Amino acid sequence: MQKILVANRGEIAMRVMRTAKEMGIKTVAVFSEADRNMPFVRYADEAVCIGPALSSQSYLRGEKIIETAIKTGATAIHPGYGFLSENAAFSKAVSDAGLIFIGPSAHSIETMGSKIGAKQAAKKFNVPLVPGTDQPLKDLSEAKEIAKLTGFPLLIKASAGGGGKGMRIVEKESELEEQIRAAKSEALNSFGNDDVFIEKYVGAPKHIEIQIIGDQHGNYVYLFERECSIQRRHQKLIEEAPSSCLTVDIRKQMGECAVAVARSCNYYGAGTVEFLVDEHLHFYFLEMNTRLQVEHCVTEMITGIDLVKEQINVARGKKLSFTQEEVSINGHAIELRVCAEDPYNNFLPDTGKLIMYQPPKGPGVRVDDGYEQGMDIPIYYDPMIAKLVAYGKDRNEAIDRLCRAIDEYYIHGIQTTLQFGKWAVNTEPFRSGNFDTKFIDKYFKPEYLHTENIDEEHAAALLSLFVWQNETKENKSVTATETTLSKWKLNRK
Repeated sequence: MQKILVANRGEIAMRVMRTAKEMGIKTVAVFSEADRNMPFVRYADEAVCIGPALSSQSYLRGEKIIETAIKTGATAIHPGYGFLSENAAFSKAVSDAGLIFIGPSAHSIETMGSKIGAKQAAKKFNVPLVPGTDQPLKDLSEAKEIAKLTGFPLLIKASAGGGGKGMRIVEKESELEEQIRAAKSEALNSFGNDDVFIEKYVGAPKHIEIQIIGDQHGNYVYLFERECSIQRRHQKLIEEAPSSCLTVDIRKQMGECAVAVARSCNYYGAGTVEFLVDEHLHFYFLEMNTRLQVEHCVTEMITGIDLVKEQINVARGKKLSFTQEEVSINGHAIELRVCAEDPYNNFLPDTGKLIMYQPPKGPGVRVDDGYEQGMDIPIYYDPMIAKLVAYGKDRNEAIDRLCRAIDEYYIHGIQTTLQFGKWAVNTEPFRSGNFDTKFIDKYFKPEYLHTENIDEEHAAALLSLFVWQNETKENKSVTATETTLSKWKLNRK
């Protein structure tokens, strides 16, 4: 494996390429017309444009990506996350083309890609499941019979879905027919599959996931848990490792269940098994993500293990470089997804130009980003700009470092989740660990965000430097007026 094609973009493409470079492996970037000037395109040893901005015409064109890999002499493809990373047909097509897919087999992806299939596989290994069905719902009469067993409220979920699509909470029987119809319609439109099933609704759970990795020789290790309960629209914003609530015994039980789920589909590579955990620390299998997760960084920080390196070595056919007994938790790490979203407006995406972009530095701070100052945030892709990770000897130090890093993270031109992140980790529920997936609904109001803690002299100095640089480049006469500074301060999020 001397050359890898990275079938992704932005920060995850950079992340994979950096590890590949350390391993002496050359990289090929594929990019859309909208991403022509992105840092990952320049960083790669080779770069090939594969189509227009729309994902369907570029990053989702599996046949074009495979063709590009063959033409450039790449022998393996790393899919990152999103796009084709959990597409069983793409995994099979890569293998059929004589290339190595840096991820699990098509069989594993297909088994775990169906929530119903995943539940059936996990059930064989006695992994705790949320009460409900493990078969597609047939009709309304069957749904009513199941509802008598689970009780209300219950949850209707799309088998093929994710991100909250095809999901409906049903409070009472009179709503059942309408919500089933709505869930099936959304599932069909989003995933091309209208299979849905029913689960008991766990009202205010924690969302905790276990990182696992397995090789092609039957060895498995779980790399502990990540707490992912702070979400909007069923998508994560803040993740940390380890969780503040698990006991040593429950951590071990969850880890062993996660490995059992992986064994159930002969899994190899890096993967994540997700669980719901109630207030009594009873846990239930939710689903398995058959890829690297966005939040893999916090696991790397507390274990010292490069997950991308392990992925590549597993794909090469090597055994895991460590055993379960050799891994341990060291310190605490917290990640904030820095997204181009407006927390004042229900976290809706915000596009525009990164007029100023200065990430933080210093002890215990890691920034995985994919943009640079002056670049536009396109409307075509996920709005995440970067992942800001803070590491400390304990949870309090990690929180304090994250807050310091947020204060040093200067972004002007778009709204971001930075100030929300600082507010969230300083709330009593977060500090105490007494929070769940309803954190934003329960505690957050946009007016809670304030900017009066900005260091005004630092902000003025940065803005003056920025204006001077532009003045020099464009040979224009620009004055940093008080009005300009005030507008900058108000827009720095």
